[in-house]
Order: sequence, then C-alpha cells, then structure tokens
Amino acid sequence: MAKILDVTDATFEADVLKSDVPVLVDFWAEWCAPCRRLAPKVKELAEEFGAKLRVVKLDVDANPRVASQMQVRAMPTLLVIKNGAVVGQLVGDQPKDKIKAMITPAVG
Repeated sequence: MAKILDVTDATFEADVLKSDVPVLVDFWAEWCAPCRRLAPKVKELAEEFGAKLRVVKLDVDANPRVASQMQVRAMPTLLVIKNGAVVGQLVGDQPKDKIKAMITPAVG
C-alpha cells in the first residue's frame, strides 16, 4: 500500500522540492468538498505509480506560506513537481485519467 505523506510549510522544501523522484502535491482544505471527492483518486494513483512517484498532501489552511509561494488560488490544486520545478498543474476535482496523463510524462 502506498503511503501519502502530509507535508507542511516546514517540510515542503525537503520532502517535495529536493525529492529525488517526481512528487504529486495535493493542496487541500478540510472544508473543501471537491477535495474530499478527489482524495480516493489520489490514493489510487499513489498505489499505481508506487516508488516512481511521491504523493503528498498539504493542508492550505494550516500551511499558507507554501500555498502562497506555489501560487495556489483554488482548492483542490494538484501540482507535479520534478527536480524542484512545477511540470504539471490541475485545479478542481478532475477525472483520474486526466490526473494520470499529467503525471505520466514526469515519471517516464
């Protein structure tokens, strides 16, 4: 079973920007219904990609600095970050195949 890591303002740089594998970041909030609908798809993708992809969640209410730094304006936002740079972005509750299509080029 794939592990989804919770990251914070304090751990974002080490866990995401300096990761040696591509990272899918799920920017979410407790009050966000689309975020809750998206969560099972993110979990399935974490399991599908396994060790080729790190999957993390960042609560924007608890960690506003990173959300602002990454210019996240709406929930949920998914970013694919590879070698410290954003290589993919989707906003809103998206179909799983669309998310997978965004991730696949980054993991090779």
